Amino acid sequence: MCKLCETNPVYEFTNKRKLCKNCFIRWFDKKFLFTNRKFKLIKKGDSLVIRGEGYKKAVLEHILKKFKDKFLIEIKRKGNKIAFTDTIDTNSKEIIRILINKNANQLNNLSPINKNNIKPFYLFLDEEVLLYAKLNKLKPDKLKDSKDKIKLFLDEIEKKHPEVKRAVVNSFLKLNS
Repeated sequence: MCKLCETNPVYEFTNKRKLCKNCFIRWFDKKFLFTNRKFKLIKKGDSLVIRGEGYKKAVLEHILKKFKDKFLIEIKRKGNKIAFTDTIDTNSKEIIRILINKNANQLNNLSPINKNNIKPFYLFLDEEVLLYAKLNKLKPDKLKDSKDKIKLFLDEIEKKHPEVKRAVVNSFLKLNS
């Protein structure tokens, strides 16, 4: 942790570790690269199409342009892979919804990579992506206030039991590995 983090934190993890603006951006970039490596999402020479809206799409475009030369990729309207902006929040909600509706065959669609569909923000919370957008002045759209019962339920549980969304997604990953 840098000296600035103690005096000027912008983000605090559940373990009480705090990060300043520069450390948070560096952490986010490293986690993005880690997620890509772990799930083998983006390969050299890929051409990507970005699917999503609002601040998540702005952040994904920004970070892909940042690492464009490292990955040797192109961002186009038509490409060989489609990058979705799904986060832990999105995926945990969908996992719970599928389990409640007893449609287990749809769980395969929630993997970080499914044929040519990839999810580079698979291990990020909405809160982290939004903060990254604000810190990089990406002018994020306002969050749509969702009245989705499962989302509201998970948000309430997350307040009392931090990391529950992450636990749902990690359990899903263990089951699918």
